[in-house]
Amino acid sequence: MEVRVVEVVAVINQIDMRKYIAIGVLFLGAVVFAQEKSSETAGVFKKRVLESIEVDFLMSYYSQDGDHASVTGGIGTEELTDITPTFIVSLPLNDDDVLTIEAGISAYTSASSGNLDPFDSLSGASQGGDDDDDNFSIGSSGGSPWIESSGASNKDTWVNGNVSYAHSSDDRNSIWTANVNFAAEYDYTSIGFGGGYTKLFNQKNTELGIKGQVYLDTWQPRYPTELDSYLEAGKDLNNGFFGGVDILDEGGRAIDKNGFFVWKPIFEYMNDKSRNTYSISLSFSQILSKNAQFSLFLDVVQQSGWLSNPMQRVYFSDTQNYFIGESEGIPVYDTRANTSVFQLADDIEKLPSTRFKIPIGIRFNYYINEITSLRTYYRYYYDDWGIEGHTVNFELPIKIGGMFTVYPNYRYYKQTAVDYFAPFKEHFSTDEFYTSDYDLSGFDSHQFGLGIKYTDILAKSKLYGFGLKTIDLRYSSYDRSDGLTAGIISFGIKFVQ
Repeated sequence: MEVRVVEVVAVINQIDMRKYIAIGVLFLGAVVFAQEKSSETAGVFKKRVLESIEVDFLMSYYSQDGDHASVTGGIGTEELTDITPTFIVSLPLNDDDVLTIEAGISAYTSASSGNLDPFDSLSGASQGGDDDDDNFSIGSSGGSPWIESSGASNKDTWVNGNVSYAHSSDDRNSIWTANVNFAAEYDYTSIGFGGGYTKLFNQKNTELGIKGQVYLDTWQPRYPTELDSYLEAGKDLNNGFFGGVDILDEGGRAIDKNGFFVWKPIFEYMNDKSRNTYSISLSFSQILSKNAQFSLFLDVVQQSGWLSNPMQRVYFSDTQNYFIGESEGIPVYDTRANTSVFQLADDIEKLPSTRFKIPIGIRFNYYINEITSLRTYYRYYYDDWGIEGHTVNFELPIKIGGMFTVYPNYRYYKQTAVDYFAPFKEHFSTDEFYTSDYDLSGFDSHQFGLGIKYTDILAKSKLYGFGLKTIDLRYSSYDRSDGLTAGIISFGIKFVQ
């Protein structure tokens, strides 16, 4: 969750308009089809798929901290907060067709992402190399991976919009769906589209589904300040961003920038700014008895393009270390005692240009009695980068009275590391691929949660003509074996017309 600030107008101008034309044709056809079906079935009584307009408002607040920020090479603060409001409106077009519109934002601050430019408060530049003004004063502090920078990248707003259409057959045994999606951050845009088909048979006790999805994403890359500035200055340490500032060696001595032993990163700009994802999802659900239901899910995912994150630094064990800042911070660089020096990166994260993923999930729900039921879930994950993951989830909804449900839940997750992961300063410059992102490391995690839900089937309480149907509030606490801790509070409310 290393994040950024949205520039929506610039983003939209950069997207190929042919994508929007194709999507517009798709949804125009869907609406015309819905209207034709409505005319054909006029005067024939059928139970509507969706009786009336439904409006959902969702909100969550997320907070985390840890010591392994990927932007600063696998060490440093991971402090982050995130607020995510989302609206979902479901509209019945006729007896058989439903249009759903979803819009949300994610506004958050990230100390580690702010350290994309740890020198910002000194140089006045939000991105090193992009300003003519980004020179240091001699002897100035060089920032620290443990202290949040005030750079523009320390906060971001992600925006997302999704439109989906669902058509049900007259016997309600077949459902066709289509959707389009758009999302943007200040360094990344995504456009997606897909469709699916679900078939119910055996008196609706059995359900089979298939869905395809495509995401066509584009980077507007932002790089670590010192690396970006190094190329913009023509690899000359006496010009641009580095002019007038000392670069220190491991002993805290200022180097001769014209000498033999100088900082020479191997960094080059990205040559492919696309990231495309193609997925096929299969599902099977079976009612085993009046008390038990079983479901099976399988996804096949193929990704291609630039799958690394250009913001994330990497440091090598077989090269000399160089710093900007105060020399007294160097001996304690990888601890929170360092508040005044920053190590210059050797490169950014590099990963293969393709990735193949297969998650397989199994769900089993059991109705114990009128008060309690049990929901269980297991997922196995594999990809060709070397990760194998296991997820186990339990939830125990307990009804209290006629309108309230309390549901404690627990989730356990364990994964192996990708083949290309190593901690801070443990990669070699001769490696083909490398990352110090602890999300790709081996770890296990525990998540404990508790939620409470209020349900009014008749929606007696009214607000502007809409009846209140449900209120949902939950809290979860997350603890990962690498030291990352997090908490999330989420709230949801549903209205019906």
